[in-house]
Amino acid sequence: MSRENTRFLRACRGLSTDATPVWFMRQAGRYMEEYRALRKKHSILELAKTPALACEVTLQPVNRLPVDAAILFADILLPVDTLGLKLRFNPGPSISNPVRNERDIARLSDGTAAAGLGYVYDAVRLIRRELGGKAPLIGFAGAPYTIASYMVEGGPSDHYKVVKAMMSDRPDLWDKLMRKVRRVTAEYLKRQVEAGAQAVQLFDSWIGALTPEQYRRHVKPHSQWVLSEVAKTGVPTITFGTGTNGFLEEFAAAGGDVVGVDWRIDLDAARKRLRNKPVQGNLDPVLLFSSTKVLRAAVKDILARNGKRTGHIFNLGHGILPGTPVEHVDYVASCVHELSAR
Repeated sequence: MSRENTRFLRACRGLSTDATPVWFMRQAGRYMEEYRALRKKHSILELAKTPALACEVTLQPVNRLPVDAAILFADILLPVDTLGLKLRFNPGPSISNPVRNERDIARLSDGTAAAGLGYVYDAVRLIRRELGGKAPLIGFAGAPYTIASYMVEGGPSDHYKVVKAMMSDRPDLWDKLMRKVRRVTAEYLKRQVEAGAQAVQLFDSWIGALTPEQYRRHVKPHSQWVLSEVAKTGVPTITFGTGTNGFLEEFAAAGGDVVGVDWRIDLDAARKRLRNKPVQGNLDPVLLFSSTKVLRAAVKDILARNGKRTGHIFNLGHGILPGTPVEHVDYVASCVHELSAR
């Protein structure tokens, strides 16, 4: 439909746009008063598992900010729950029965895990209906490495000792685990697309903890498989990871129509290394606490580094931080449109 906002989807394909599209990772979250009000009544899992609430949270930033895309509100660890692991938040995520051996991997319910996430697909259908073309909807999933790391470590980790030990000492075991996780991840994303997601993003939040060789040998084949499977749906795919500068070309070679980059690299350097493949990024999230004068200069710099090239989606180098002033997020989105208008 001609009234639909297609800026974001066109940029994903490297096509020209009337202005640079912008959205923000974690644009629905704790920095918004509306979200905090809901969290006083509901847990994170209640919000994610109740389609009407997930829809409400997804739409909060779209209704308040001039963003060019909505992203599904969910948690990357939802598939862990349906795989048969005991997930809880207190307040951060933890898994009381982590995966450490052959028996643990054998008991994972990878054949039915994606089917068990019906509430997510219901939320996607509801969100698409409520958006009414105002913005396209992005679905998402955690990438196999990040999800498997949570499953092995049992929660967030500083050094990923258990994961790296499994990689180096039992690569056969690690491969078995990753094959199960990748199967669920691909099916989960494909079902989101079937429900109405118009693009998907694969988040590899912990990928920067790896050496280039660890990534190449133990992770890339599995991410590549997922992205290849999802590409068959025909919707744009975005691959994002933090700390990927040491193996950025390898990371991009795993697939995806768009590569998200963090703030640790200049955008023009990233575009050169990626041979002008569409990119997403890359404002430092901490800068959102700065003055509007600083923010405008930062937006101007990133847009200038992209130059006149098509295929740029403005975003942060990671998610919006708690406590970020909403008016600053609004200002940055408005600046992106104003300064990039063509």
